[in-house]
Amino acid sequence: MRTPLWSLLLLALASTASAAEGSPRLARKIEALLSRPDLKRASVGIEVRRLQDGAVLFGRDASRYLAPASAHKLVVTAAILGALGPESRIRTSVESAAPLDTQGRLAGDLYLVGRGDPNLGGRVAGGRAAAVFEEMADALKAAGLRRVEGRVVGHEGLFTGDRRGSDWGWEDLVWWYGAEVSALSFNDNCADLRVVPGPRVGDPVLVTRSPASGYYSVVSTATTSPPAPKSDLVLERDLSSNAIRLGGTLPLGAPAEELNVALVDPARYAASVFAEVLASRGIAVAAGVTTSSEPMPAGARVLASHESPPLAEMLRIMNKPSRNLHAEMLLRLLGSTARGEGSVAAGIEAETDFLRRVGLDPEDFVLHDASGLSRLDLVTAHGLAGLLVAMDRHPAARAFRESLPVAGVDGSLRNRLKGTRAEGRLAAKTGWRRQTSSLAGYATSRSGAELAFAILLGNHTLSSREATALLDRLALALLE
Repeated sequence: MRTPLWSLLLLALASTASAAEGSPRLARKIEALLSRPDLKRASVGIEVRRLQDGAVLFGRDASRYLAPASAHKLVVTAAILGALGPESRIRTSVESAAPLDTQGRLAGDLYLVGRGDPNLGGRVAGGRAAAVFEEMADALKAAGLRRVEGRVVGHEGLFTGDRRGSDWGWEDLVWWYGAEVSALSFNDNCADLRVVPGPRVGDPVLVTRSPASGYYSVVSTATTSPPAPKSDLVLERDLSSNAIRLGGTLPLGAPAEELNVALVDPARYAASVFAEVLASRGIAVAAGVTTSSEPMPAGARVLASHESPPLAEMLRIMNKPSRNLHAEMLLRLLGSTARGEGSVAAGIEAETDFLRRVGLDPEDFVLHDASGLSRLDLVTAHGLAGLLVAMDRHPAARAFRESLPVAGVDGSLRNRLKGTRAEGRLAAKTGWRRQTSSLAGYATSRSGAELAFAILLGNHTLSSREATALLDRLALALLE
């Protein structure tokens, strides 16, 4: 049921009244910061609440719908903690229903089964992209496997539906933040390229690939240019292809450029790299690589497996640097866990149920994906601030808060608010997209009061640097 218009008007008036009664000084500071001419046509929604009792200390258009950008990840973070708990883990396994003979020959297919672990890659394995696959391949060799007579099958059947989110921009799809989603995902479904200038002007640039897999190709015509303030490297990849083209120039002496390029068909990518690792261990695969979403064959047994980090750690890995793929995978995992279907729709239904259970109005959240990359996502500052208050009282409160970047310390806030009174005293989820900026989290005021806040800035023409500086000044005002 939609909230009546008169109720929203009363809520907006109540927020403004609470601001005047709760902290007139805070209200004056925030309004002064927002009085700049270049915000005249922008939209701003803010709510600040005291954690002790939930009282609103400041509200400005807190019931206005605005795009959250990556602050949207707070919703799936809360809901997945409510569904699974901070200590839960995800298992990826290698399975087969085929017999293994005394010569080490497997008379059938070998399945690499994904169940939604977003951290299959070097991040949790000392930096080696294929380390998890190497460990499982070593276990298979130790068990006597020497040849797979069938195929390596990348199994991604836990998730259903589109691999991309609703209304994602096509220009995002080449890069890591727009990577395809699969229950079997590897290395963030990306190829990681490190590009450095050659030793002399005119030399080709030097490109290092990770992983160095045959699943994708890199053709570079880029050269080293005379010293200059910035490069003009150009990277292209057709949306249906894994052929990467690199052109342009990189100035002599310039620092390395790290390019994280999304690849097509993540499950096939994972299975292909796994087959390459098997070959490096002397385990031949006779019939190549394929993928499947069909039910696993009857009698399949686990031959090797890998356990993910605990969910609390996975959320820190997701939220601190703001990884879109991880949020999208967890949304589908939430749907599978709570609704029996690993789809976006089921995940959003589970999120909505969670919001109701913790006493929030789902009308404050218009949910289309989990990452905030969709242009259709909308939230209110009142809803986000309410979620933060609710999670402060939740059994998983510590895991929720510890997943957030800390000002001047780590994640997307590591270089922000350094040397200010916010350093180490503010933990918040950042968000940025063209014409959209957000910051939502927790702060401790100068008096020691614990606060929850949500700041949404939309429909603006500020540069990324200008918007970030404004959000930081607003955050500092909260600490007075």
